[in-house]
Amino acid sequence: MASDSDFLNLQSAADIGSALKALREQKKLSLEQLADMTRVRRAYLADIEAMRLDRLPSRPFTIGYIRAYAEALGLDGDAAVERFKAEEPVLDEPLRAPVGVPQSGDPRVVAMVAGVIIILVAIILWNIAQRAMLANAPPPPTASALATAKALAVASPPVVPLGAPLPAPVESTTPPPYETPGMPIINPDGTVTTPKSVPGAKPGAAPDAPPVDPASLSPVFVATGQVYGAPKDQPSAVTLQALKPASLIVRGQDGQIYFARQFAAGDAFRAPQVAGLTAEVSQPASFQVFVGGQSKGVLPAAQVSLNKLAQ
Repeated sequence: MASDSDFLNLQSAADIGSALKALREQKKLSLEQLADMTRVRRAYLADIEAMRLDRLPSRPFTIGYIRAYAEALGLDGDAAVERFKAEEPVLDEPLRAPVGVPQSGDPRVVAMVAGVIIILVAIILWNIAQRAMLANAPPPPTASALATAKALAVASPPVVPLGAPLPAPVESTTPPPYETPGMPIINPDGTVTTPKSVPGAKPGAAPDAPPVDPASLSPVFVATGQVYGAPKDQPSAVTLQALKPASLIVRGQDGQIYFARQFAAGDAFRAPQVAGLTAEVSQPASFQVFVGGQSKGVLPAAQVSLNKLAQ
C-alpha cells in the first residue's frame, strides 16, 4: 500500500498523465533521463503525460509503461495503474503492436510464398492431366499371329548346303624328326639303319684333345693373364696355367667347391697350402702344371689331387 503523501501526489492533477509529469518536473528530471531509467522510449513517456493513448501500444504495454514511470519517480506503481484503469476503463479491442512496427508482412515474402503455391498447384494439375491422358489413350496395336509368322520367316537366315569334307592339305608344317648321332635311324618303310661307329670310340664320349708338344711349353712360370688363388705374399707349391680357354673347379676334402672359374688363355691359379684340394678341369691338356715355378707338363687327368702334383 502507498503512503498518504504518495497517494495525494498521484491524485493532485486532472489525470494520471498530468500527475506523473508534475512529479517529474518537481524532481527536476527530463524525459531523456527518465527514458534511460525506465528503458522506455521518450516518445511513449511524452504520450503518457499527454494521455495520447492512440499513439501508444496496446493496453498491457501502456500499463507496464505507467508502472515503470511511477516507480522511477519513487512512487507506488500499483497506485498509478489503479488510477489509470479508473480513468480509462477496459475496452473490447484487440491487442495492437507497438507504434512504428508495420502490421503487414514483408511484401517480398508474401510474393515468394504466393509463387511457391502457384508452382505447386501447376505441378499437381499437370500430373492430373497426364494421368487423364494416359487413361483415355487407346491401347497400342498388336500384330496378328499370321503377320508375326511371316516376319519370323523372313528374318530367319537361309540354309547353306554343305558338301563333302575336303582332304587335308598336302604340305605339312611338321619338322623332320631329330636324328641323334650314333643312334639307330628308323626309315619311313620301317627298316632300321645303324650308323657307322668310329673304331675304339666310346659311345657318347667327347673326342680327346690333340697331344701337346712338350717343346712348346714354357720351362718356367710366366704370368701372362689374371692370377687367382693364393696371394703373392703366401707360398704356393703348385700353379696351374691355362693354355687355352677352359674351366677349372677346385674342391675341398668335403666335396664343397673351393674355387670355380672359366679361364682365358694365360690365366693361372696358385694353389694355397690347404690339404685335400682336388682340381677338376674340362680338358687336362688345356692346363700346364708348375711346381716351384718349374714346368711339369700338362695335367695328367681331368681330376687330380693338387697335393700329389707337388710331390
